[in-house]
Amino acid sequence: MAARRTDQPAHDDRIAVDPNVLVGKPVVRGTRISVELVLRHLAENPDLNDLFAAYPQSNLDDVKACLEYARALVGGEDVYPRSAGAASG
Repeated sequence: MAARRTDQPAHDDRIAVDPNVLVGKPVVRGTRISVELVLRHLAENPDLNDLFAAYPQSNLDDVKACLEYARALVGGEDVYPRSAGAASG
């Protein structure tokens, strides 16, 4: 078993971004299950058994990879707080 490079994100072996699959949306490698779909499903219904029933080719490691991918994206964002008087839009 090959050791993971320390600079390689934990989700790299499970999440793929390919312009020929779902127009380049990040997906669980080898499937057309998008990270967005997994996150949306978990937000609406966090029961993993329901997720696995709906997408039997997925597993816990795939879900963890989707969450890690999302965490990495959010963690890399620059956030600029809006002033108290700013209009919402």
